[in-house]
Amino acid sequence: MGEIATEVKIEDISPVKKKLSLEIPWFEVKTALDNAYKAIGQHAKVKGFRPGKTPRKVLESLYKKQAEEDAISNIISESYVSALETNDINPVTQPVINQGGIEADKVFSYSATFEVVPPFEPKDYHGLEIEKEVYEVTDEDVATRLDRLRDMYSTLETVEDGRGVSDGDFVSVAFEGSVDGAVKKELTAENYLLQIGSKTFVPGFEEQMLGVKKGENVNVTVTFPDDYHAKELAGKEGIFTVSVKDIQVKKVPELDEAFVKNLQAYETLDELKEEVRKSLEEEYKERTKTGLRNDLVSKMIEKNDIDVPPSFVERQIYYMVMDAERRMIGNGMPRERAAQISSNLHERFRDDAERMVRTSLLLGKIAEKESIAVSDEEVNERIRETAQQYGQNYETVRAAYEKNNVIERIKDEILEQKTLDFLEEHATIKIVTRTADKETGEA
Repeated sequence: MGEIATEVKIEDISPVKKKLSLEIPWFEVKTALDNAYKAIGQHAKVKGFRPGKTPRKVLESLYKKQAEEDAISNIISESYVSALETNDINPVTQPVINQGGIEADKVFSYSATFEVVPPFEPKDYHGLEIEKEVYEVTDEDVATRLDRLRDMYSTLETVEDGRGVSDGDFVSVAFEGSVDGAVKKELTAENYLLQIGSKTFVPGFEEQMLGVKKGENVNVTVTFPDDYHAKELAGKEGIFTVSVKDIQVKKVPELDEAFVKNLQAYETLDELKEEVRKSLEEEYKERTKTGLRNDLVSKMIEKNDIDVPPSFVERQIYYMVMDAERRMIGNGMPRERAAQISSNLHERFRDDAERMVRTSLLLGKIAEKESIAVSDEEVNERIRETAQQYGQNYETVRAAYEKNNVIERIKDEILEQKTLDFLEEHATIKIVTRTADKETGEA
């Protein structure tokens, strides 16, 4: 079949959605039907007739529905693509087709609705006024980080004086919880380690453990929050029978030369402090860079409020949900629990997803306008860096990326970074120096 003669009407349903209404004259429909019956007849097995020799009337009696479906499919696929090319339209989703079927000697009409990226020209992205927050590392910052390090090497020691549970204690408990008079398996544990005051258990539970001694039992009554993750328990009263098996306190090592020796990587306390300071300086540099880029993006979006295709947003939300689920599983959470939590994150991610899509579209358009491009060598260099980081061979990583279609994504990431570099180079930047207790600004 050659190019199909059509009448096309284009309707803008919204800035990101179009509707094409097409009318196909009967002679084109008839040709498509003839071709469909011919194709069916070549393979149809009809008793009393050889393949390819079955009369049209017989085929129509047996295969009318299939022939019309095939004809419609061919008509739509050819006329739809032709209409897009003729009108220079680039859909970003598959079309939703609405058609009423074929009627003899009548025009065949159908509509195709789909999403598009709205045309726009980025503006006012030169000279964006932003602040660059530079963070100074203070002695207090170093001390705080050293305290965290000491906490990592802390130990738990059992309380032997017979005192009751106090705030901050780590308590090993066995408990059995019931709701509406029925014991719940998910509210039962034999050896559960709970830090009192951590606010990690059902609200009200930890407070009722204060003063209970090792070996004692206590009944704890709580009300599950309305937003509790197990919806069947939300808002209900729960009663726990709790047995205290052990009470422990955390012992944090002193910050002295003996502690440093145990770390093995450092010889003196001064050497450890210097390394901590350098580490903080690198973190703060990255924090400055991230803050600057976020500010650039915010200013750019503020000056370019563009519409984004909902399908792009949904796809980005899907990626974010899957990433959250992978991280939860990677941190040791059971797969079923991670899936349950991640399934409730969809709407929570929507605003961030819209921002990410809007950012990507704007940066892509700016890159196009400013002739910013990514070379093959830049992509190869990024792959080399990744391979070196993970101690792998370049060719192996490259082959894996090609197999999993990752190369184009790497190229897009580099392009976005280069475009952000361009925006930074052409921005008006005010330096702001910050510390834990003060900030100073300088132009």
